[in-house]
Amino acid sequence: MLAITAASAGATSISQFFTNMIGTLAVILIIAAFIGGSDLMSKLTGAKSGWKAALISGVLGGIFGIYGTMSGLQLNGAIISVRDIGPMLAGFTSGPLGGLIAGVIAGVHRFIVGSTDSMTSRLVTVACILATVSIGVMCGFLSKKFHDRLIKPWWALLIGIVMEIFHLSLVLLIVKPFSAALEIVKTIAIPFLLVNAVGFTLMITMIEYFEKQRRITLERSRLKTELEVATVIQRSLLPPITESYPGRAEIEIAASMDPAKEVGGDFYDVFFVDKDRLCFVVADVSGKGIPAALFMANSKTTIQNCVRDMPTLAEAAAAANEGLCRNNTAEMFVTAWLGVLDLTSGKVNFVCAGHNPPVLISEDKASFVKLKGGFVFAGLEGVKYREHSLELKKGQSLFLYTDGVTEAENSRHELYGEERLLACLENAYGKSPEGLIAEVKNSLDSFVAGFDQFDDVTMLCIRYKGE
Repeated sequence: MLAITAASAGATSISQFFTNMIGTLAVILIIAAFIGGSDLMSKLTGAKSGWKAALISGVLGGIFGIYGTMSGLQLNGAIISVRDIGPMLAGFTSGPLGGLIAGVIAGVHRFIVGSTDSMTSRLVTVACILATVSIGVMCGFLSKKFHDRLIKPWWALLIGIVMEIFHLSLVLLIVKPFSAALEIVKTIAIPFLLVNAVGFTLMITMIEYFEKQRRITLERSRLKTELEVATVIQRSLLPPITESYPGRAEIEIAASMDPAKEVGGDFYDVFFVDKDRLCFVVADVSGKGIPAALFMANSKTTIQNCVRDMPTLAEAAAAANEGLCRNNTAEMFVTAWLGVLDLTSGKVNFVCAGHNPPVLISEDKASFVKLKGGFVFAGLEGVKYREHSLELKKGQSLFLYTDGVTEAENSRHELYGEERLLACLENAYGKSPEGLIAEVKNSLDSFVAGFDQFDDVTMLCIRYKGE
């Protein structure tokens, strides 16, 4: 803020005044930007409010006020400075207490350096001290009550103008003779109001910008942590396929799920329906991220419960569809391929709900199991599903996947496609399910060559070894 002190120096031009004041204001803005951008206040106080914050803010505001006084210019017998910006800023950031502390510090310094050559000079000093302290306190109360308005530039500009009018009014009321006070005010009024009001507005805008950026950073950090936890939780929902599970000599099985984001909508599942029947599922939920992951968890549980509770796979699929359609306000859907393998015979009963056809891998070739499937889950109520069957011979494998495999793109926006998938699986014949999945992953990585993908990639491979 502009502080006025009677002095006996020569006149200073308005252009020189503006140049000097803008330079002083720029220094204060740079220092305030450093403090705001570095989160120094929060580190020093350990909190964003309270007496500690008010004390630190008040001291910093007082230092700004002292610097403003020291960098003041003489103009028609008065020294013009930006001292009051410090208390205004302290009041805005930490309330009346912060504004009071800053005002007192800046006011005491103003008293020490004040001129006592004449009664007019002494009265100007008194007016400046009262204005500085009062403005700091008033800005504190205004910020406390109307903070949301004050952070808007036009409101900040208005408050800055009002505060400086108050400052000039004190000069007119206190300084004697009145003609001397009027001459000072008439000379400096316009630049005084402009520099202070605009400076205060810039301060408020800058502080709010840094606070906004800090909130965004904190929110991003929180979301990152939550996504990391969600990733762990989603992984824990997938069945652990190990040497001990499924733990049957008749089969070998492997699976992988690589989401395009931290969490995804793809999933696979493997569970026993009874002692000799193993159900395996690969599914793809529409969408990505947290919503898809939540719907994925619901879909996995629903499908598993229905398969275990219903006498046939077709009925289980219909029941799962009805359950997922219920309360589906997000209007998401799931494509799925689910099969039940009889470990004693190699027979697989399966239902396709709008999903990609699996690949049957034999000694001589790999081919798609393309049979007419049903509609996606959660897309429409009342859908009936048809149950199909195939028989796995000893040594044959069934490879299931989501469309993130065949629709993977390279930098030329070419799709990996079904032909490449078949060729890769044929060339990898004889490898374990884990080896087959690894070959497809290597083939995909080579094809996309680092190009960002927008779909999850999930694979499950089961080899029937017989008894």
